[in-house]
Parts: sequence; structure tokens; C-alpha cells
Amino acid sequence: MHVRPKNWVLILDFGSQYTQLIARRVREMQVYCEMHPFNFPYDEIERANPSAIMLSGGPASVWAKDAPICDSRIFSGKRPVLGICYGMQLMGKLLGGKVFASNKREYGPAVIEILKNRGIFKSFRAGDRVKVWMSHGDRIDELPKGFRALAKSDNSPFAAMANSAGVISGVQFHPEVIHTDRGKEMLSNFLFEVARLEPNWTMSSFIEQSVKQIKNRVGSHRVVCALSGGVDSTVAAVLVHKAIGNKLHSIFVNNGVLRKNEQEEVIERFKALRMKTHYVDASKRFLDRLKGVDDPERKRKIIGEEFIRVFEDEARKIKGVKFLVQGTLYPDVIESVSFKGPSATIKSHHNVGGLPERIDLELIEPLRELFKDEVRRLGAELGLPKDILWRQPFPGPGLAVRIIGETTEERLGIVREADAIVQDEMLKSGWYYQVWQSFVVLLPVKTVGVMGDERTYEQVVVVRCVQSEDGMTADWAKLPYDLLSRISNRIINEVRGVNRVCYDVSTKPPSTIEWE
Repeated sequence: MHVRPKNWVLILDFGSQYTQLIARRVREMQVYCEMHPFNFPYDEIERANPSAIMLSGGPASVWAKDAPICDSRIFSGKRPVLGICYGMQLMGKLLGGKVFASNKREYGPAVIEILKNRGIFKSFRAGDRVKVWMSHGDRIDELPKGFRALAKSDNSPFAAMANSAGVISGVQFHPEVIHTDRGKEMLSNFLFEVARLEPNWTMSSFIEQSVKQIKNRVGSHRVVCALSGGVDSTVAAVLVHKAIGNKLHSIFVNNGVLRKNEQEEVIERFKALRMKTHYVDASKRFLDRLKGVDDPERKRKIIGEEFIRVFEDEARKIKGVKFLVQGTLYPDVIESVSFKGPSATIKSHHNVGGLPERIDLELIEPLRELFKDEVRRLGAELGLPKDILWRQPFPGPGLAVRIIGETTEERLGIVREADAIVQDEMLKSGWYYQVWQSFVVLLPVKTVGVMGDERTYEQVVVVRCVQSEDGMTADWAKLPYDLLSRISNRIINEVRGVNRVCYDVSTKPPSTIEWE
């Protein structure tokens, strides 16, 4: 299902670590955009008919043997195009300019001087000096025919350029990062001054389009929805319910790797929302399949496959079911389908990589184009309360991916109890809603300790708390020492089998938020 408005931006990804940030900035300005690989076929671009195209940066040199290259027909002038960093260098090469490896790399902060207040610099003044973030080795030494310089830096005579019509332009720096002053203003100029787009992609318009598409697709059939109790599946269920009412049958599966009291809380929540909810206790079925499995990818695949099979079994009991709703988000899709080659896949996700090749139900993924913060705005528009909308993300494979090694009843018990303490202390301290996620990971190691004058040799748990806007990047949360102390003391004193608590101070990247 694609909720794509008439006016939208296509972002071609050449492998930059900042590509997702470009998408975030465009969405923040209420313009819909999609990321696709750099080699997205031109015929498909024509069919999709974007209003503008943006080329991301990337780690390659345009002169490398396997340099990623897009179809040069996108520079015909039919649509506005903005090339960023590698995107500008590739544009320069394909259009006949001269690109050379610079004697001096520009990486980090630099200052550009605005030469012409047009295009992306329309709201600037000629002569303005602006701090930007550079990250390149190649540079353009001769502009393509018909292009003019818009800005320069000490190391780049052409730090920004545009053709005479002003619709094809490039910048040597990264306007999407916070280190570039007035970067959002530059992107805004491209979207609204160059491409003449309207800021009309809002959650209310998304709801209107989604409801119409879901109604048309479902027709007289029934739909089952995969409930987890989290923000994503709840918002997806409420959105689909708005479209088709009682033709939606929400199914909540106890997969055996839920948090403490999770099943009771979810059932009560959906009773309050007055939605048809079927509860299935399949915990033994899942845990039997997880016996002896310690590889995280195998855990995800097993849980994903079993999850779908349970739904197929349950759906057969409901006459006329043809569709399955899942709360897949855009970051799930981005992380599961590498745009940079086979080596760059980070991990498969329960809602994407965990699916078997063939399922008996057609998928409806109404949130597939949304980032997490957009899902929360959508939920607010649908009238959902704060305690649901700001519930922290929880992975589809549950506590299984918070246990490093084999998933057993004993180890699940330890993680459940320790996690419940973390959630309780975070809520009581007011920190729960200040962080993106707070949880516990159980390590496959034991350490020596002393309890009551006796030597112990017991488990180690790690507390992980991160702050983030959308889960694409994250920093570890600087929790107060007294809060960390309470969490540690309670876990060691209340959770049998644990004698050591550590705190994870890793950022994403290079680490991921979850450990598996």
C-alpha cells in the first residue's frame, strides 16, 4: 500500500551515512519523500513521477571502478534535481564537467562564501559567509557547460553550482546535518523556491488517503491485525479500524518472549478501544522452536516465521479473511534492505526480514512510509492517549533478542524481572518519557561476587538507555547517578541470579540500539 501524494521528492541513495537525514529534513517541511537505491530504473522513476529528485552523498569516488552511477536522463531538466556531495560530483562528471581528486580533503567544518543569491541561496545575500559540513575527497574543477558557481570555499572553487535555468543544482557540502548553519533554509529554498512544491503532507492528509486506499483494497473481505501492544501496531490497528470498522479482527499473540504482565495490559488496552481482539497463547510453540538457538538472525527468522504461521492458523477460524496488517515502519525497511550493496545489511527486522517467502495472507502495512515520530503524530491525530503513543519501542522478537545466547525460561525470567525494575524506576523518576528506549540485556557470562559473606558466581545484565528522534541515530542517556544506583541495587537485590549490573554508553552508529 502506497500513500504517495501528487507532489513528492525522490531521494536516490549513493551510500551516505546521512541519507536518512535528508529524508527527515524533507519530511519535517511537510513534503513527502521516498528513498530508493541510486540505480532505481529510469522507467520506474517516470512511472512514479516525482516532483523533484535529490542525490545523496556517498563514500565512493566518481572515478572508482565500481562507482555508483544513476541514469543521466534525470538531468534533462524535466524535474528539479539537487545533488549533495557525491551527488554533485557525479552530476558534474555525467554532464561534462571536470572532476579531480583534490590535493587536500575537506572533511568537517568549512566556510563557504555565497556568490549568487539564487536557487538554494535565494534567501541569502551575495557575500554571506556560512559555516557548512564538508566530507569529500574529489572536487569539481571545471563546471559543466551552462552551469554557474553559486558558492565557493577555500578548497572548493565550486562549493555550489546551478545550471542557467536554475533547476539542476549541486552542493559540495551536507545541508542536511545540524553542523551546517542555515542548512534547513537551503533545503527549504530547493523545495519551495526551485521545485515549487507545497507543504501539504500532513498526518490528516495521510489519514484521509490511507482510509480511502484501505477501504478500496479490502472491499468486503476481513482483515486480521498483528497486535503487539506497542505504538506501531496500535496505531496501525486504529487506522485500519477507522477505514473498515468491524471487518478488522485484531490478534494478540503471546509468543513467550513478552515482558512482565504484557498480555494482561494489552488485552485491557484494546478492550478500552472497543476493537475486536483475539488472544492466542502460543508461548510453548515459540519457545520449543527457540531451544538451542543462540544466533540472533536465526532467532529473528524463527520468531518471524512462527508469528506468521500462528496468524494463518488463527485467520482460518475467521471466515473471509484475506489480509494481514503489520506495523512495519520506514526504518525497518531501510535497515533490512541495503541500498549500499550486500555487505551493508545491518540486521533483518521481524516485520521485514523475518517473513517467510510465501504467506497465505496479503500484507497491509499502512505505516511503511513513516518514521517513528510521524507515527506518534498520526496516533495523536487519531485520538490515542499519551501512555500509548509514548510507549517505548519494543522489538518484534521480544526479549529473545535481549538475551545474548539461548532463550530459556530461566533466562527469560531474569530479563523480565530486571526489565520491570528498569521500567518502574524510569517512570517514577520521570525519565521514561525523556528517552527513546530503556531496557535490560542479559549477557552469556558469569562473574564473581559477594553476597552475605558468601562467594557468588552469577549473571551479568546491562542496562541500555538511549535518546533519539527516530531510532536512526541514538546517543546514550546521561541518567542521574542516583537513578542508576537505585536501578542497580534493586536488580541485584530483587532478581535472583544476578550479581552485576553494567550501563551501556555506546552511540548509534557505530552500535545499534538493540544488542541483537
